[in-house]
Amino acid sequence: MRTAIKTIEARQILDSRGRPTIEVDVVLNDGSRGRAAVPSGASTGTHEAHELRDGDPQRYWGLGVLKAVAHVNSDIAHNIEGFDALDQRGLDNRLRELDGTEQLKRLGANAILGVSIAACRAAAASRSLPLAAHIAELAGVPTQHMPLPMVNILSGGLHAGRGMDAQDFLAIPARANSIEEAIHTISLVRSAAAQVCQARGLPTLLADEGGLSPGCRSGMEALELMCQSIEAAGLRPGEDVLIAIDVAATSLKDKDGNYRLAREGKTLSSSEMIAMMRTWVDTYPVVSIEDGLDEEDWAGWTELTEQLGARIQLVGDDLFTTNQKRLQKGIDDKAANGVLVKVNQNGTLSGTLDVVAIAKASGYSTIISARSGETEDPFIADLAVGTAAGQIKIGSLRTSSTVCKYNQLLRIEAESRALYAGSQALGIQK
Repeated sequence: MRTAIKTIEARQILDSRGRPTIEVDVVLNDGSRGRAAVPSGASTGTHEAHELRDGDPQRYWGLGVLKAVAHVNSDIAHNIEGFDALDQRGLDNRLRELDGTEQLKRLGANAILGVSIAACRAAAASRSLPLAAHIAELAGVPTQHMPLPMVNILSGGLHAGRGMDAQDFLAIPARANSIEEAIHTISLVRSAAAQVCQARGLPTLLADEGGLSPGCRSGMEALELMCQSIEAAGLRPGEDVLIAIDVAATSLKDKDGNYRLAREGKTLSSSEMIAMMRTWVDTYPVVSIEDGLDEEDWAGWTELTEQLGARIQLVGDDLFTTNQKRLQKGIDDKAANGVLVKVNQNGTLSGTLDVVAIAKASGYSTIISARSGETEDPFIADLAVGTAAGQIKIGSLRTSSTVCKYNQLLRIEAESRALYAGSQALGIQK
């Protein structure tokens, strides 16, 4: 069989933070090849699929992935070689069976995902199909769409040494009519933000995802800086450019169940966090808030959604961890109205596609997302287009690991007839 997997080979490479990660090559009988490099997160949810690390303090501070590499080159290769790469779901099911644990703790989700994505790429190459088109068929999506980008401008939290309490403040190009125009708009805002920070004597050091780390003392101060940056770019806040916030509230939770905002010198209850977010939305053109509350604060999430869900996009990242069961609980509890989709949180491509499908069927927005520890693999650009997710969150327009994904979107737009989703993908009125 020409599309059967002939060989699988893994190796240890480095991600955007200089930390080890796994890269996998899959070769089919017809010579078609696929390669995948697996990203890694900093702000991670408890329920994510398990990233297997070596734990050897003498090698890369214990962060090596040679165990995951060995699992690919031995257990996985022995059991998967000869499998038809066109049967993505069958392959992914087989990989999960080989591991035998819910969170893929035995072989490692990083090992399994590397094989899953590399096989997908090889299958697309064998069919002489663009990767996004192949993914669209796997997802059962009749019409591909270019996604609306959500781009880091200011960063704090675990992405920037706790310089701000909230993790990221992002810009959304509201009036762009194409990916090319959207990226240009964001480029203007990102450059203007650096200039505004310099003029005010604020730090302009880069955070993990390429955003600036000015160390604002409060969310309101950061939002004011965002609006000033948009205006400095010659654009209008709330019209040309909208604002999104990633609070990453799980990392703010203390042992008493409250939220400690160390930079502001405050400790807030769940209801006080909701009130703070409502003030942000009332005062500034904020249209999306991600992880505004802790991953287990289900009652708070339901209340937050009841208060703000009709006005803005409320996105679960740590809350859902690209996990079908947790997303279904959110749907049942009316918690959030959007889901951040990260393939390495799930562990397989098929499982990720299932989460996107369930979210869409329930009226939840879907945002394909990168991680803070990225690679030069632009896979998520094709994933966002192929699934017609509507939105993508890559990082800022800095460093090769993020820019390569924007460049891939530009290529796809130039080579395909995919329509641009635009701000309608937010599904809200501001």
